[in-house]
Amino acid sequence: MPTLANAVVRYLHEVMGMNTPGVKPWARANELPYFLRDTFDFRELELLGQPVVLAIGRAETKQSLSEVRTWLEKVKALAGQPAVYVTDALASYDRRRLIEQKVPFIVPGNQLYLPDLGLDLREYFRKYAPATEAALSPSAQAMLITALLLQPWRPDWQPSKIAAALGYTPMTLSRAIKELTAAELAASYTVGRSRWLRMELAPEQVWERAKPALRTPVRRTVWVATHEVAAHQPTRLAGLSALARYSMLTEPKWPVYALTAAEWKIAKDAGVRELPVPEAGAQEWQLWSYSPALVPDAPTVDPLSLSLSVMDKNDDRIQLALDELKEQFPW
Repeated sequence: MPTLANAVVRYLHEVMGMNTPGVKPWARANELPYFLRDTFDFRELELLGQPVVLAIGRAETKQSLSEVRTWLEKVKALAGQPAVYVTDALASYDRRRLIEQKVPFIVPGNQLYLPDLGLDLREYFRKYAPATEAALSPSAQAMLITALLLQPWRPDWQPSKIAAALGYTPMTLSRAIKELTAAELAASYTVGRSRWLRMELAPEQVWERAKPALRTPVRRTVWVATHEVAAHQPTRLAGLSALARYSMLTEPKWPVYALTAAEWKIAKDAGVRELPVPEAGAQEWQLWSYSPALVPDAPTVDPLSLSLSVMDKNDDRIQLALDELKEQFPW
């Protein structure tokens, strides 16, 4: 999927809290004149139950805004459904001109104007901004993901037990509870002297609600020589190596593993060196902001954290593999 198409999907989720089923090539694009196919990449998605054609401006081709309206009308007439202009940047005066002409457009991360569907980002964002605007701390994120991965699913859970398993202090536990309740991802209550959290929504809904506040667990990546790591070899496959286990993606050239910053310090103190560049037989180690072992006895990092770690990679093969991974989430 093109980068801008990915950006549209993420943007719609961030500002409208909605899950689009995904962008796919528009089947009737070949019926359009050559100059339009050279100017735009045509994709289709479903928005609020309505099929919409995206006319994504190609970076190598400058679009004439004076003609965009006419071009979109041609597409709309052929498709029998709204056609939306998508670009990565628009000057403010150009946006005003398109709005005056009632030309639908999306500038991911900036503005959305869809008069055919009665949507204007400025009004919609004020009314429906996700509750989880601020990023969760790594500890709160790890606790939430651990709770979502519990099998069988239990909406009520004791955060103290998860915090203890992850090695978190009472202070870290208390802060994580405040974050999760403030973001309206869980409600807190007590039973006797025990603190409990309850997720009022189904796990997939909690996940979607939380995603704007979640971040990649990867702090940074280091390269190490395989012959030096025997005694300190991480056990959890991560990144593209883990994604290959969940999908048809080809194994990467260099195996990828995850470990914590504390484990990396121990390895360095024992003599494991960071390579300035990868070399033959090297390994890629990801240093995570929380434990990569949220699922006990698994060969890979957990699927939810894995999806967060690769979601911004602009490669069609990786995005297809990510779709396969999402189909294997525990819900």
